[in-house]
Amino acid sequence: MAENLIFDADDTLWENNVLFERAVEVFIDHLAHPELSRQQVREELDEIERVNCRIHGYGVDSFERSLLDCLRHLRAEEISETDHTALRRACAPIREQRVELIDGVEETLRELSLRHDLYLLTKGGAEEQTGKIKASGLGGLFSDTTVVPEKDAATYERFVAERGLDVSRTWMIGNSPRSDIWPALHAGLNAVLVPHPMTWGLEMRELPERRPGFHTVDPFSRLNEHF
Repeated sequence: MAENLIFDADDTLWENNVLFERAVEVFIDHLAHPELSRQQVREELDEIERVNCRIHGYGVDSFERSLLDCLRHLRAEEISETDHTALRRACAPIREQRVELIDGVEETLRELSLRHDLYLLTKGGAEEQTGKIKASGLGGLFSDTTVVPEKDAATYERFVAERGLDVSRTWMIGNSPRSDIWPALHAGLNAVLVPHPMTWGLEMRELPERRPGFHTVDPFSRLNEHF
């Protein structure tokens, strides 16, 4: 029997966080804080990002704002045009939207699409995410692609209700415990974690205990064995 498979995008279908991590390293080098360690700077940035994501959403614009806010917070002197230029350069590779598919994704999705109904549900800025979906070349494999500002239980409840999906046969598949696994389970869906070694720290959370309707599959290509 066909299942409804809903896929996350960033760090599930293609690489994403590694680009942000590289930008963070460039930022820390530029800051060159005389007292704080790299880890301490990172912790300060994480707190600023946590606040800014709630206010301004996700994506490169919010991220660059967080870098600038962190620079203001940790620097005694005024922010210069040189600083602005450095931050723009750090974020430039993210803005280029060069999509690097994760190994096995395209082949696995094509095979799954022969047996199941595929959907894409990703969060972030609509223009930014839509551009990555287009660049990936995967859009045509999904019944529809949806970009939302946040993924919580209410998001999943609306998603399945609007499409008339049977939650008992619907699975959310992604790398984020916080955005993909827990809210989908709370909405009554099933969930599959596909771990990624570079999952953003703010997306991490403890995983559910062993339970029906939740599985971990690694690597992505093994989804064909499960479905």
